[in-house]
Amino acid sequence: MNNKQKRNLMRIILAAMMMAGFYFIEVEGTLRFYLYLIPYLVIGYDILWKAVKGIRNKQPFNENLLMAVATLGAIALGVYGDGDYTEAIAVMLFYQIGEWFQSYAIGKSRRNISDLMDIRPDYANVEDENGQLVKVDPDEVEVGTEIVVRVGEKVPIDGVVVEGRSTLHTGALTGESIPRDVEEGDDIVSGCINLSGLLKIRTTKEFGDSTVSKILELVESAGTRKSKAENFITRFAKVYTPIVVAAAVALAIIPPIINSGFLGADANWSTWIYRALTFLVISCPCALVISIPLTFFAGIGGAGREGILIKGSNYMEILSQVKTVVFDKTGTLTKGVFAVTAAHPETIKPKDLLHLTAHVERYSTHPIAASLRAAYPNESDRCHVTKAEEIVGQGIRADVNGDVVCVGNTKMMKAIGVEWKDCDRVGSIIHVAINGTYVGHIVISDVIKDTSKEAIQALKNIGVKKTVMLTGDADNVAQEVGKALNLDKVYSRLLPGDKVGQVERLLKENKGKGKLAFVGDGINDAPVLTRADIGIAMGAMGADAAIEAADVVLMDDNPLKISEAIKLSRKCIGIVKENIWLSIGVKVICLLLGAVGIANMWFAIFADVGVMVIAVLNAIRVLFTGKKIEIIEKTA
Repeated sequence: MNNKQKRNLMRIILAAMMMAGFYFIEVEGTLRFYLYLIPYLVIGYDILWKAVKGIRNKQPFNENLLMAVATLGAIALGVYGDGDYTEAIAVMLFYQIGEWFQSYAIGKSRRNISDLMDIRPDYANVEDENGQLVKVDPDEVEVGTEIVVRVGEKVPIDGVVVEGRSTLHTGALTGESIPRDVEEGDDIVSGCINLSGLLKIRTTKEFGDSTVSKILELVESAGTRKSKAENFITRFAKVYTPIVVAAAVALAIIPPIINSGFLGADANWSTWIYRALTFLVISCPCALVISIPLTFFAGIGGAGREGILIKGSNYMEILSQVKTVVFDKTGTLTKGVFAVTAAHPETIKPKDLLHLTAHVERYSTHPIAASLRAAYPNESDRCHVTKAEEIVGQGIRADVNGDVVCVGNTKMMKAIGVEWKDCDRVGSIIHVAINGTYVGHIVISDVIKDTSKEAIQALKNIGVKKTVMLTGDADNVAQEVGKALNLDKVYSRLLPGDKVGQVERLLKENKGKGKLAFVGDGINDAPVLTRADIGIAMGAMGADAAIEAADVVLMDDNPLKISEAIKLSRKCIGIVKENIWLSIGVKVICLLLGAVGIANMWFAIFADVGVMVIAVLNAIRVLFTGKKIEIIEKTA
């Protein structure tokens, strides 16, 4: 609770105590008026001032004017008629209680976004000529500069670890509590907190292009994109407020004139003015104006806490309607890195097969060579490798402890006259021969992410009708991944332009059946992300172009977060609809009751402030959606 909230709470308590105390004091006339005026001004001075400012700025029609007119009118009735001052104070008092709840709810959702904003680094450590660390503005650090990150400090700029080993806390970026270990040669993104060891990092981006800057830009701009519901409320309030003011004036004037002029009865001005004032209090659109933006604001904040960045409430609305999810393959459903997935030896042990290939590929820079070395990382086994020769388009030949070992594709096996065996596994097949004798083959392929299958099932569980994968890979590779993940449809051998065309065809098929989301991570995915109803990008390893083009960014590249994002958006939209129906429904009923004299000012207070408090409390439920998901995951 901030200082302003504390002060307002003290005002509410003070005014309530004075109103209750004066109620039991037997005082009449002018003294009674002045006594009740004190708590009225204590609790309502700011509303009266806002109403005056609205009139002065030629924008009078807002809830402050409605409150001011209604309460001042009630006080006037207390002076000149049979009104009760406590009603005027109660209207202001309960309105301020509603405002306090709103302030608390906004503060809570802002704190979720503030947690994200805390990832902004204040400085970067750079060594000077004397080897001393100097703190500089991250904006001043050029690409290629070596910076030092000490224990407890934030990584200020994206880069590569050139010295040191440590554990990083990535929760502010990804929403995950599990630390990440890094060592020399690992990529590192800004916004993480260094937990255990000194790191020296060579920057690969300027601060303005780094991960932390991109996240902050997304968070700061999220509130500017309004949903249809928010735009509706804005237009509704502008039209609704002057109409109800005119209706209240008519209610105060027309019935007395009819009574005295046409019916010959008592005009009864005080009764009808009281009804008009009650009508004004009831008609105040606070619940709608406050709760709808607050719900979206809380939803975006809650999603950010879970590592899901939604760029605006309009995208929250679209996300809730998704019925088709289209995926890129590499880097989205798969890890995007080659790894040994099988070793099939003929005459030697699997370990020896990996041993030979890793040593032959020791000096190659090809990605497949890196995968083979990673499968057998032991470099201290005293193997003697000489005469390594890379044959373009075939593979590598080398002498290992005096044996000629050939590692490559079928072209190499043909060239050396060795018969090889086919493999029914999908991936790159690396054949191995020793001294002209075939000894086996190794399968290297892209590895499916651990959570991909669970992510697809989770989407189907929440009502997504169709899951599709688009990829540029060969059909056999694509079909195997599609079968493993239980995808509904797979399209292979697609260029970036082909992916756009396929998404457009799916959009036509999908028309009227919900929205289509595309999930990708690469530069070539940017056009498709833009073309889909809503684009979702992998933020940790995704290309900058994809993150810029997307409407939603998953900061930990976990596809399981897609279903969480959709569930949270549906929860948010459901609360918005509940608040709209609650607010309008209660207002209409109470306005009719107030107009015919059944509802008094106390009833009006419930119709206005009571409904607002209920709507605000309902709105902040969305803040706890993420916590519920987290609890369920930990329990499971």
